[in-house]
Amino acid sequence: MEINKILFVVTSHDELGNTGKKTGLWIEEFAAPYYKFHDMGKEIVIASPKGGQAPIDPKSDLPENRTPATIRYYNDKETQNRLSNTVVLSSVSEKDFDTIFYPGGHGPMWDLANDNDSAKLIEAFYQSGKIVTLVCHAPVALKEVKTPEGEYLIKGKRVAAFTNTEEEAAQLTNVVPFLLEDMLKERGANYQKGEDWKPFVTREGHLITGQNPASSVLAVDTLLDYAERM
Repeated sequence: MEINKILFVVTSHDELGNTGKKTGLWIEEFAAPYYKFHDMGKEIVIASPKGGQAPIDPKSDLPENRTPATIRYYNDKETQNRLSNTVVLSSVSEKDFDTIFYPGGHGPMWDLANDNDSAKLIEAFYQSGKIVTLVCHAPVALKEVKTPEGEYLIKGKRVAAFTNTEEEAAQLTNVVPFLLEDMLKERGANYQKGEDWKPFVTREGHLITGQNPASSVLAVDTLLDYAERM
C-alpha cells in the first residue's frame, strides 16, 4: 500500500484541567513522526478541531524532554508556522489521504475524546482499509469510534496507550477527566502495555497504537512496515 499523503490530527486544547497550567500537544510525538515522513518526501496536512494554532505542552520543551526531533522543530520556522496554521478538522476528508496519524499530549483527553468529526474520520479511514495510528494519549480519540454494526471499534482489539502508572508518575491522575487505560478496558479493548516510558507499540489489523512519547518513531516504523506488506 502506497503511503504518500498523510493527515496529522492534533489537539486544540491548552488548559490542564482546573490547575491553571497549560497543556496541549507533546511536541516529540508530533516532531519525530513528522520529520520521518517529511524526510521521505511525503505530503503532510495538519488538522485540529479548531484549526489555527495547535497548543504545545510547555513541559515537552524542558531540557530533560528534548530529543533531536524537538530540537530540530524549535529551529524550524517553516514547520512551526505549519503547526500555527492547522486546518479545521471538519473540513478534511478521508478520501484525500492514505493514512491518519494522531500524536498525543494531554490535550486530546479534553477535546479529541469526544470530537464527533474526529470519530467519524477514524471510522472512515478504518472502514476504507487505511491505517490508523495513535500515540500516547491520542488513543483517547478511539473512545466513541464505532463499527458499522454499532460496536466500539476497539472492542476485542489490542490497543496500547499511556498507562495508569505513567499517569501517576506524571502526577496527573486526579487532573485528567479519566484514566485512559481504564477507559480503553471499559470499552472492551484488549489493553496491552510494555515497561513504563519505554517504546511499545501494538498493531491489530490496520489499527496501530503506541504507549508513550518514546513510542512515536516505532509507531511510524510499524505503520510503514505494515503498509509495505498490504
